[in-house]
Amino acid sequence: MRTDGRKPDELRLLTFKRRYTRIAAGSTLVRMGRTTVLCTCSVEEGVPPFLVGTGKGWLTAEYSMLPGSTRPRKQRDRAGKVDGRSVEIQRLIGRSLRSVIHLDKLGERTLAIDCDVLEADGGTRTASINGAYVALADALAASAAVLPAGEPILYDSVAAISAGIVDGVAMLDLCYEEDRDAEVDLNLVMTGSGKLVEVQGTGEEATFTRKQLDHMLDLGRQGIEAITAKQKRALAKNWPLD
Repeated sequence: MRTDGRKPDELRLLTFKRRYTRIAAGSTLVRMGRTTVLCTCSVEEGVPPFLVGTGKGWLTAEYSMLPGSTRPRKQRDRAGKVDGRSVEIQRLIGRSLRSVIHLDKLGERTLAIDCDVLEADGGTRTASINGAYVALADALAASAAVLPAGEPILYDSVAAISAGIVDGVAMLDLCYEEDRDAEVDLNLVMTGSGKLVEVQGTGEEATFTRKQLDHMLDLGRQGIEAITAKQKRALAKNWPLD
């Protein structure tokens, strides 16, 4: 029995609360179980120096855990210093979202994604990716008047989920206690069309077999299909795909 009573292949309760803030072009409060992340997307004129004059846009992401989101309290990043874990996660978020967007159709604009963890109970990086995609789709819809007309900018959706092996059992969407005790921990990012974006799998003082890896990947694919359906329902008329 899992700590919260779920079956091994069952997701935590997942919700998206769109337009959570008024200032950013797109914003979503995403909850996966107790994990809660505020995701915003701002549309800014201009691009990094390496893209100036190319006519191509960019997407960048920042991630942080607020001090009260975890116990013990996390020290706030200061003076431009970001801890290594946050850097790794925000790079993952950026890579994941850039995998489904036509950057050359943005013009010289930057999509700035911010993911701030309000409460952490495992899976903050996966929740961030799931919520950031909803915020991104809303931001593009809200900014349609200033973006180049023509083909859609988003050509697929993207979602992420964790899986792992706990006490010898493969499980989907690990909460904190399960993630802490897992012999194997895996994070999976996939597009809505079923293509792999990133697989992060690690044995925590343990090894795992190809059969166990395939099982976790199958669980992850199943979970991502369910998350994609929830993203689609949440976005409703702003769902950018056919």
